[in-house]
Amino acid sequence: MTDQTSPTDSITLTRESPLGPDLALLMRRHSEAMHADTPPESIHMMDASALDAPGIAFFVMREDGAAVGMGAFKRLSDASHAEIKSMHVLEELRGRGLARRLLEHLVAEAMAAGVTRLSLETGSQPSFAAARMLYARAGFVECAPFEGYGLDPNSVFMTRGV
Repeated sequence: MTDQTSPTDSITLTRESPLGPDLALLMRRHSEAMHADTPPESIHMMDASALDAPGIAFFVMREDGAAVGMGAFKRLSDASHAEIKSMHVLEELRGRGLARRLLEHLVAEAMAAGVTRLSLETGSQPSFAAARMLYARAGFVECAPFEGYGLDPNSVFMTRGV
């Protein structure tokens, strides 16, 4: 279940290495977005080399072959629990349902891998409102900080069963 292509469009979702040379723009844009209005001590993103590790499944969304989105899930100490990491769709392509499609793919892949609970950390700032709404519409609810996190006024923690 690592490749999802619809015959009606040119969008693909494939498990890939986060170190792919054509992913630099996505990684840079994700980093810029995380640093735009979040204090450094509250940024929990993983760079490409950290995402290239055992226990992390990394996926790239492509349109006509160009990388337009990415996301991953990272297994936690309880192997049935995973965390969504580094989910990002290029800003100029938002509003087309791509983030929803990417999230649905991550949930399906996690479920296929035996994950029964998915959690995430996102920002509490207004710039993260659309992300929080996306997650809520996908069944995520706010929760306490989970593995490795502490209370932080700049973070919102969410979880759902899969």
